[in-house]
Amino acid sequence: MNTETQASGLDTAKLAIAALLLGGAIVAFYWFADQMLLLRVLGLLGVALVAVLIAAQTGPGRSVWSFIGATRTEVRKVVWPTRTETTQTALAVLVIVLLLGILVWVLDIAILWAVRLLTGQGG
Repeated sequence: MNTETQASGLDTAKLAIAALLLGGAIVAFYWFADQMLLLRVLGLLGVALVAVLIAAQTGPGRSVWSFIGATRTEVRKVVWPTRTETTQTALAVLVIVLLLGILVWVLDIAILWAVRLLTGQGG
């Protein structure tokens, strides 16, 4: 038997178990609706954590985990804007939005005036 096939079959079984656990936890959450909400939420979160830990032991789970680690590394490399830069950018956006709003309002008034003039509805 090929090792890759055996690992793949084992990974599939682990993922199926994790999915069944999670599905069972969701069913139990609603099944025990008469119980205290805090206990149901804690139970659901506990089973979800176990399901995630089981899924993380598979090939796809390890791949996702390494992707998350690489993403965190990339986020640390980002040069974030300073508070001053953020404030200046926000103010520039606000001014442009206000100016465009006024422009659209003036165009609306002009078009309304022209339509009233052409249709004979004006004063």
